[in-house]
Amino acid sequence: MAEEQLVTFSLGTEEFGVDIMRVQEIIRIPPITRVPKAPSYVEGVINLRGNVIPVISLRSRFGMTRVDETDLSRIIVLQVQTKVFGIRVDAVTEVLRLDSEAIEPPPQVALGMDSQFIRGVGKIGERLLILLDLTHIMGGEISHEFSS
Repeated sequence: MAEEQLVTFSLGTEEFGVDIMRVQEIIRIPPITRVPKAPSYVEGVINLRGNVIPVISLRSRFGMTRVDETDLSRIIVLQVQTKVFGIRVDAVTEVLRLDSEAIEPPPQVALGMDSQFIRGVGKIGERLLILLDLTHIMGGEISHEFSS
């Protein structure tokens, strides 16, 4: 039986998952440098051991209200194809394995979010986990501005 290993995180009351193979590391929030004229969901860039990495606010990307940073706030550094970028999340919750059979395609009305960001919904007992399609999170705009 096929299974996926996921890193799960929360944004407010929702729980999300990303493929662990895309995750380079999880870091506390460092100082973020704003970038003029960047899309609203781009918080700015960070310096990660000499590499400049764009940081996406998933709350802004998904049209959720902004919240203040807490001790649990993290940046998940991801690599999608050749792009390395960070997503800012409220808290990283766990690493888990999910059987492929427990993953359903996204519902038509995709939870008020743009369905292009969602590749499926995972069921873990009573919990629902929104599985993100990371190829669209960055958006086409950024890949030109921050090409590596």
